[in-house]
Amino acid sequence: MRHAVIMAGGVGTRLWPLSRRKRPKQMLRLFGGKSLLRESFDRLTGLLEPASIYVITVEEHLGLVRKELPEIPEENLLGEPCGRDTANAVGLAAAVLAQRDPEGVMGIFTADHLITPQDRFCTAVDSAFKRAEENPDALVTLGVLPTTPESGFGYVRRGELLGTGVYRVDRFVEKPDTATAERYLASGEYYWNSGMFTWRIGTILREVERHLPESYPQLMELGRLWDQPTGREHAAAVYPGLRKISVDFAIMEKADRVLVVEMNCTWRDVGSWSALATVLGGDNQGNASTGNRVIHLGSRGTMAASEDPEHLIATIGVEDLVIVHSADATLVCRKDDAQAIRELVAAVEADSGDRHL
Repeated sequence: MRHAVIMAGGVGTRLWPLSRRKRPKQMLRLFGGKSLLRESFDRLTGLLEPASIYVITVEEHLGLVRKELPEIPEENLLGEPCGRDTANAVGLAAAVLAQRDPEGVMGIFTADHLITPQDRFCTAVDSAFKRAEENPDALVTLGVLPTTPESGFGYVRRGELLGTGVYRVDRFVEKPDTATAERYLASGEYYWNSGMFTWRIGTILREVERHLPESYPQLMELGRLWDQPTGREHAAAVYPGLRKISVDFAIMEKADRVLVVEMNCTWRDVGSWSALATVLGGDNQGNASTGNRVIHLGSRGTMAASEDPEHLIATIGVEDLVIVHSADATLVCRKDDAQAIRELVAAVEADSGDRHL
């Protein structure tokens, strides 16, 4: 049987002050009244029934997920006691699924991207599931056809052609500089690393055992106890001590047999305000907004957002700014400086604790 796991554990610090610890970015309704989490779920319903879709997130966000996705069965909502990066999220989800469907195939999907069109996405994911079913020892990743030389993304270099749109993975490459990314794009041999995967449940657990031997026994025990009365208590005691590492570093870059399925879709990472401005598009002066009330007089290239649809943001003669209004905080910065919001949030925490976080 096929299962899909949506990873929704991030906070989205770079979208502060709208994204907060208790209301992470995947819950923000920035796109026609729909959250990124709902977008991710809706994409998958073209392939799977809600009973086969899981969400893994930090435990304190489970209530938000329940409210956002009431279609998903309660037992399919997996709450981590704390965030320990994607390798442990994958391992925990696989260990739980191994108790319910040990012969099944699982897909890992992100909750912080916009992907269109739906039909191409479904075609690529179906192909990735089939490859995992037909190749029991393989890990399958979805690679996005690059359209620009992005230096902020990881890349996958394809190797031997195995079928239409399917290749062996030659290697994974971390975020390159711009010149290197330009060479990658020109070569036609690289994909953007989407962070989405398919594999047999047993296969990924064997890879966890091989590459994270110190975490594997604990993850398997968590899977065995998860549906028991003592499962959450055991998780709270064990999970914080697991090694924090991404699935790419821990497993994908080290595995012997990795395949990549080409995903010919528009794939947009909305992890920052400058990236969101690009996704939303703009008026004839390049000004973008999330649909709230905005008036620009002689301004250009400015991104404006507010959580209050009735709050008016007005600008005069400014250029390339990000202006974000929330109930208790306002952010103003140049687009070029938006990547420093993480540093700013740390300064806010040092100044006033978690009041504005």
